[in-house]
Amino acid sequence: MTQPPQQPPRPDEPSDTPPGAPNTPPAPPAGPPAGGFGAPQDPPPGGFGQPTPPPADPFGKQPQQPQQPPAAPQQPPAAPQQPPAAPQGAPAGGYGTPPPPAPGSYPTPPAPQPNGYGYPQAPQPGYGYPQAPGQHGQPGMPQQPYGYPTQPMQPQYGAPQPGGNGGKKFSTQMQIIVAAAVAVVLIIGAGVIYSATSGDGGKDEASSSGSTGGEGKGGEGSGLAGGSEKVPANTKSKVAFQVPQPVVKDIVTVEGSWLTDKAYVKSGINEINGYDRDKGTKLWSFPLPGEVCTTSRHVSKDDKTAIVFQETKPTKENKYPSCNQVGVIDLAAGKLLWSKSVTSATGGDRPVTFDEVTLSGTTVAAGGTSGGAAFKLADGAELWKPKTGADGCYDRGYAGGEALAVVRKCGTYDSPQLTVQALNPTTGAPLSSYQMPAGVEYAHIISTKPLVVAADVGDTAGDGSGISDFFSIDAATGKLKVRIPADAEKYAGDCDSTEVEKCQNMAVGNNRLYLPTERHDGTSEYGDTNEVVAFDLDTGKLLGGRADAGDRHILTPLRMDGTSIIAYKEAPYDKGGQVVSIDGETFKQTTLMENPDDEAVRKAEKRFSIGSGAELLYSEGQLYMSAKSVHKPSTVTPDEKVYLVVAYGTG
Repeated sequence: MTQPPQQPPRPDEPSDTPPGAPNTPPAPPAGPPAGGFGAPQDPPPGGFGQPTPPPADPFGKQPQQPQQPPAAPQQPPAAPQQPPAAPQGAPAGGYGTPPPPAPGSYPTPPAPQPNGYGYPQAPQPGYGYPQAPGQHGQPGMPQQPYGYPTQPMQPQYGAPQPGGNGGKKFSTQMQIIVAAAVAVVLIIGAGVIYSATSGDGGKDEASSSGSTGGEGKGGEGSGLAGGSEKVPANTKSKVAFQVPQPVVKDIVTVEGSWLTDKAYVKSGINEINGYDRDKGTKLWSFPLPGEVCTTSRHVSKDDKTAIVFQETKPTKENKYPSCNQVGVIDLAAGKLLWSKSVTSATGGDRPVTFDEVTLSGTTVAAGGTSGGAAFKLADGAELWKPKTGADGCYDRGYAGGEALAVVRKCGTYDSPQLTVQALNPTTGAPLSSYQMPAGVEYAHIISTKPLVVAADVGDTAGDGSGISDFFSIDAATGKLKVRIPADAEKYAGDCDSTEVEKCQNMAVGNNRLYLPTERHDGTSEYGDTNEVVAFDLDTGKLLGGRADAGDRHILTPLRMDGTSIIAYKEAPYDKGGQVVSIDGETFKQTTLMENPDDEAVRKAEKRFSIGSGAELLYSEGQLYMSAKSVHKPSTVTPDEKVYLVVAYGTG
């Protein structure tokens, strides 16, 4: 995994985040011609519990497996005239045994196996398989800071990669030989091989972070269990509208996108704009005194949300205005209801700079390294400020949704001590506290109800994801339910290294944590695949069952829809993406949207990939993809069309 660049600190706040540098965009995948709608371009800116036993390995490599399959030979052996016969007692043509090739024909590769790599394995307690009690799973990744270029799109996994033999795997004949030999050993040693199982309250629209989602009831005749989304009569989509990227001279943050029944709302350059959900015509717009700094993904039942923005536009005297204004937007009426700044609780008249803002019920809470505060959603009346003292403690940031929680930081820069607290939203009083382990510099709240926290303990993740472990905490008592070690090489969870509520690529619901696995080899010659798996938040156990993306596709959870997961299925370079609903119990997938394969359309779609830090919102047969930051036009392709928003509809 690659790590997106980190935001350098503003000159008026403590240096809490290491600086980074913009990346350069990769070359477009080989094959498709350049040009047209949305062609590739510069990337858009934009009490410590005991560890659980070693987790089950979803990739089929168990720590205590009685017998491991032999490694593939260094030199290809001569091809046998006939495939090895199955041992006595094994069913003919059984799992992992390739059929004999027809005379004179090229051998047929073996059928895809549950491990996704084309090789059969002994029964494993990895995801999709039964496992022994007490075995825990492992999850792992980062998000984009505001105001700086996002990570460039990764090389397309469906296209041939340079080097070696052009990215191909073993020859088909070699795969048959190795697979057959391995199958014999496995059947003899294991006896049986199991087949895999394929397979917050109110009006809370989730953003691309996808950590929580609004609960809903299944629509009558929708064909989906436990959710409000219905299967469109025709899942084939078309481009509904696109919003051109505004021209800027530098990098400007445009974080924030939300949905109401009538409008798609998106941050612009020093403004907020509302667009018709179907046609994209502008319904309303209002200006802001400065740039948007950060936003809340949560939306109240009456269509209100919170933002933080700069007090003024940049000037020669003040090139980096402070992000000290907290405000609430009425997304239905299209106006800024109120905005205000506060001074630090430690005294002085300098306004507090805010790094994050969230919403829970009727409380807006904003926090940062220089202080925090909570306000009434309706009128901005100040509710409370966090306590500070000589110990240097402060509220690092808040997480909202169905409940309100905070990460409180004490100690020194070299030896921080973090505490996660469930709060009374009205008074700010702690309801419970859990002290994070030593060696945790930043903690990220994935969900407030249930309370789930991710952290990189001792910087052991090694991939910049911000996650080495997940912590499931009883919010009523502050006691740790279970700690789930995360293997960043296997799981693609992603948390910004500094912010509390900016995690993505995961969802929490049904008392489970749903995570995508990292990309890995599929059964086709080119392209990767992955799966979505689940962990029980009471036991930490990796549950049986998984949702397979399929060859050359990548599944990423966006949000919960009742008991189901809404996920985006990224397609290879020559196909359009999809949106699917995954049953939270059976992992059965139902296709909700299939985007066009047309070259120009899919090129535009791929600019808003999950890896680029784009914002993705799906609702009622409509998908909205947008950038979190914009940058000055490319000097290489100055006439190229660049879009701030691309929307798709199935209507």
